[in-house]
Amino acid sequence: MKTLQYLSDPLLAGLFWPGVLVGLAIAITCAALSWLIVLRRLAFIGQGVSHAAFGGLGLASLIASFGLDFANSTGRFPIVLIFCVLAGALISRMSTKRAVGGGWAVDTAIGIVLVASMAGGAVMLHLSHVVLDAQGTSQSLPQIQWEAILFGSITSVGWGDVAVAAGVMVLILIALFWLRRPMLLWAFDPDAADAVGVSSKRMSLTLIVLISLIVVMAMKLAGVVLVTAFLVLPGSIALQLTQSLNTTRIISMLVAIGAVLGGLIVSFELDWPSGASIVLMLITMHLLASVWGWVRQRRPLVRTS
Repeated sequence: MKTLQYLSDPLLAGLFWPGVLVGLAIAITCAALSWLIVLRRLAFIGQGVSHAAFGGLGLASLIASFGLDFANSTGRFPIVLIFCVLAGALISRMSTKRAVGGGWAVDTAIGIVLVASMAGGAVMLHLSHVVLDAQGTSQSLPQIQWEAILFGSITSVGWGDVAVAAGVMVLILIALFWLRRPMLLWAFDPDAADAVGVSSKRMSLTLIVLISLIVVMAMKLAGVVLVTAFLVLPGSIALQLTQSLNTTRIISMLVAIGAVLGGLIVSFELDWPSGASIVLMLITMHLLASVWGWVRQRRPLVRTS
């Protein structure tokens, strides 16, 4: 098997093990948030925040075109993080206004911010090249590969990226553990949370900040599509299989880890793109969970005489 060769060969292990570890870190982190996102019906917010990163990249490129080196390469990601947090906060703020069109205010806010961020990012990226052309230094700005941002290449990461992913994972898990009780109350009943002094606005903003943090980290390492899938599918699968909250958390983690391992094996064996393979594995698991839920609902009740 190619997988065993890649992971056991001393000459190849250093190339492939970082991708495996980064994938597991991203999976565990997103799974810890996934059930909460699905319960609060905020799946599209993850999509909106992740695509807002395009606007942040455009802004970072525009700043870099004026000669500010901190906006180049790795240094641009703090700018993207701030942009994503602000975009998420704007979505949260807009969605607290009076509902528009029968309660679709949240979706409307996300749609507006998403398209505005992507369009603004494209314009700012264009302007950055205009500035560089005027200076005669058009080759000094690193080219942004949009396909790499969307799908990533988790098998091309290094050990430094493993440290970053592990650090973000620990930070988010600590935050979720610290806020587990108010988060849980807010997830099930925001009105009751406000009544006992837990601010729904603060919990919503905290969740958006955590989503933004994992999105920006994973965007560099694995792509926007992969992190969006991990923010939604593990929690959705777990909630179809159990009604117990503790079991939901465990299943969500196991699903995410299994998808990474299974997707990477498929990628190694068939030479498929790693990120797309993991997403397809998640989709397959979701379909199986849906079929199981349908069968369980249609199973006739056993009568005892």
